[in-house]
Amino acid sequence: MKKIAFGCDHVGFILKADILAHLSAKGIEIIDKGTWSTTRTDYPRFASEVAQAVLNGEADGGILICGTGVGISIAANKFPGIRAVVCSEPYSAQLSRQHNDTNVLAFGSRVVGLELAKMIVDSWLGAEFEGGRHQLRVDAIAQIEKQPPSARN
Repeated sequence: MKKIAFGCDHVGFILKADILAHLSAKGIEIIDKGTWSTTRTDYPRFASEVAQAVLNGEADGGILICGTGVGISIAANKFPGIRAVVCSEPYSAQLSRQHNDTNVLAFGSRVVGLELAKMIVDSWLGAEFEGGRHQLRVDAIAQIEKQPPSARN
């Protein structure tokens, strides 16, 4: 991934500068979708901005931070075509890319520290989708997204 859309709420803001510097040092272009301060705000706005940037091709992938990573990933996953994963360790981040073709990574600033966050980001960015049997599962997820809720059994 060469270009990452990045978003966080006020709780993720403190970790943001260090993660953006880490990404920049790797030569990754960053599209900063906010927030830009520790003033209280709501994470769905930033999840939406990042999800839309990924879906419209503005970014190759997205990274989101809130307190736990859970809420912001749930919001991002409301967009068909977004496969956001919340990770608190590198192995799941790696496998999420290899097996699920995740296009958005989320983590929590109250859950992981800076060095662990860097390891999670590096594992996610360094992994590639394996396709094969995993493609069948990703396709099945996309089919579910196309169905009206009443048809989802």
